[in-house]
Amino acid sequence: MIGVLGWITVAIWAGLALGHSWFWRTDQRLPPLVRPERWPSVAIVVPARDEAALLPSTLPTLLGQSYPGAARVILVDDGSRDGTAEIARSLTVLNGLDLTVTSPGDPPDGWTGKLWAVAHGVAEAGNVDFLLLTDADIAHSPDSLETLVAATYSGRDLVSQMAILRTETFWEKLIVPAFVYFFAMLYPFRRVNSPSWHTAAAAGGCVLVRRETLERAGGIAAIRGALIDDVALARSVSNAGGRIWLGYAENVHSVRPYPRLADLWHMVTRSAYTQLRHSKLLLAGTVVGMAVVFLAPPVLAVFGPSWTAAMAWLLMAITFAPVARYYRQPPIAGLLLPLTAALYSLMTLDSARRRTGWKGRTY
Repeated sequence: MIGVLGWITVAIWAGLALGHSWFWRTDQRLPPLVRPERWPSVAIVVPARDEAALLPSTLPTLLGQSYPGAARVILVDDGSRDGTAEIARSLTVLNGLDLTVTSPGDPPDGWTGKLWAVAHGVAEAGNVDFLLLTDADIAHSPDSLETLVAATYSGRDLVSQMAILRTETFWEKLIVPAFVYFFAMLYPFRRVNSPSWHTAAAAGGCVLVRRETLERAGGIAAIRGALIDDVALARSVSNAGGRIWLGYAENVHSVRPYPRLADLWHMVTRSAYTQLRHSKLLLAGTVVGMAVVFLAPPVLAVFGPSWTAAMAWLLMAITFAPVARYYRQPPIAGLLLPLTAALYSLMTLDSARRRTGWKGRTY
């Protein structure tokens, strides 16, 4: 019986490694910069709620963009209580992009606070060609906007980059790379980027979208109640006929710290059950699936012992190696993926018993 189970785990991981659109590779990157004859106008919209501590590290990187065309930054203060707006106004950069700080007030019924703030920023932007939607914890290199806009000239309507998340503490190193790995497993980047598939996803920290396409998709109002707003936005644009692209960042970083397990736990539980559409059946299937795919190989390998299960465990670690290298972790870190998967399973279960909340708001 153990031998049969071992072969099953090998078959699962061989299928994932070879037949799931190479989800584990990190080679989906922005193309080399090609300068267009005319650079379109861009408004950078930054929703911010209680981000006074992080803005000094991120807002100047947006104001200091070396973009050849017309661009401005709109920071939307989403009901902050820590002086976010005042800090933002104090961070203007000499010879940098123009900064507008505004506030939309409390969101109406049916809107999340973040999307109400984004919609307000989009309205403030007016008749620009593109909108860069980026979070207040995201720092950009000086050429970030230029490379994002250039990437649209092959016919793309939405270009998104998975920002490089912080991995300084033990828990960040253990959990954050796996978060990116699981996201890519759920939404293989190659499928998102291929017109042949109907997979739609984006990474909310860095999304450049063509304004006309966004309007054709119904604007931000079309996803006003979405809690996983980045994926919802990508689906909305894709359903409207827009072409989307998702890849790994090289010049976009998140500076938000998650030093404790509790911080990362909250980050995951905030949206895990929503991702499962609040379905108990999907929750049960997810937990069982995680156990079979990630936990069974090491358990069978150690306690069987089963050499086939050990092969499955090794395949798992091999597929994790590119993400580990991307986050400057040793390739051997993949052997700990079953432990991280167990933690994510517990987080997902915990998410089902919680109300979704973020910075004082519950949904």
